[in-house]
Amino acid sequence: MKSSRAAVLVRSTAVLLAAAAPVARAETLFVTGERAGTVFKIDAATGRILGSSKVGARTRGISLSADGRRVFVAVSHFREQPSDVPDAVVALDAANLRVERRYGAGTDPEGLALLPDGREVAVSNEDAGTASIVDLAKGTAKSLVTGTEPEGVRASADGRWVYVTAETSNTVTVIDARQKRVVNNLFVSARPRAVLFSPDDRRAWVTSEIGGAIDAIDVAGQRVLGRLKLPPRDHPVGLVFRDGLLWIATGRGDSVAIVQADPLRLVGEVTVGSRPWWLALSRDGRTLYVANSLSDTISVIDTASRKVVREIPAPGGPWGIAVDG
Repeated sequence: MKSSRAAVLVRSTAVLLAAAAPVARAETLFVTGERAGTVFKIDAATGRILGSSKVGARTRGISLSADGRRVFVAVSHFREQPSDVPDAVVALDAANLRVERRYGAGTDPEGLALLPDGREVAVSNEDAGTASIVDLAKGTAKSLVTGTEPEGVRASADGRWVYVTAETSNTVTVIDARQKRVVNNLFVSARPRAVLFSPDDRRAWVTSEIGGAIDAIDVAGQRVLGRLKLPPRDHPVGLVFRDGLLWIATGRGDSVAIVQADPLRLVGEVTVGSRPWWLALSRDGRTLYVANSLSDTISVIDTASRKVVREIPAPGGPWGIAVDG
């Protein structure tokens, strides 16, 4: 009798513990297909495409709102190929990918970054040599002159700064996001593509495609602190940071370089698909998703083993990528 009661107690305890255990939220990937002018969402666990939306001629930069309810995408055109759809930043409902609003954000928007308060989005306007800061409630935009052919854009975690890379002038434009004015331009390696702030906003890192280098910037001092030259095959573009490491897409190098952030040092490399552009980490940092433009795939990397564990088909030239989960 006692053993029977004990068995019941064990089973009841197991049920209660199972009910109390947190349930992992399924991760969803949001990806821009540059060549197709699309945005699509993918179930990260199965690789199944859950939906797609044609929003213009050319889609590149993408950002997800903090609550995961809206997706913002930079929509532009290909040079010498006029489009009936005007250049804009498009806001989509993340649940069904329906367009909720189109924001005028200057010509040829490429990169974009939501400011931390979620009220504004900063956009690089490649052919205009400007950056636009868009008020999402009012729909108005403030235009600021940057370096030549601006590309990457990122906001600091405290909302104070917006950095914009410019590929032809080899500069990073420093914008005071609160005052909406340019305060500095920093020279970096040739053809800077992407920029990323450290979580504490003390450092920023810039990738330079032609220079094949990573520049580290002292944010408070607004100066370049150091530089790491990658192997000749690597042409760094997008990057993410986690636990002291930078994971950097190498473009034509067809790999992801793993770089110790401080001091800068190459510590590994993972071969992925063809022409990786941008990357996104899972919330727990255990999985890295890499958008490979020319092979039309997403490489899934286990960050602990530093190995590709899966390839997910992703049509239309995947360029930008964001994770919700």
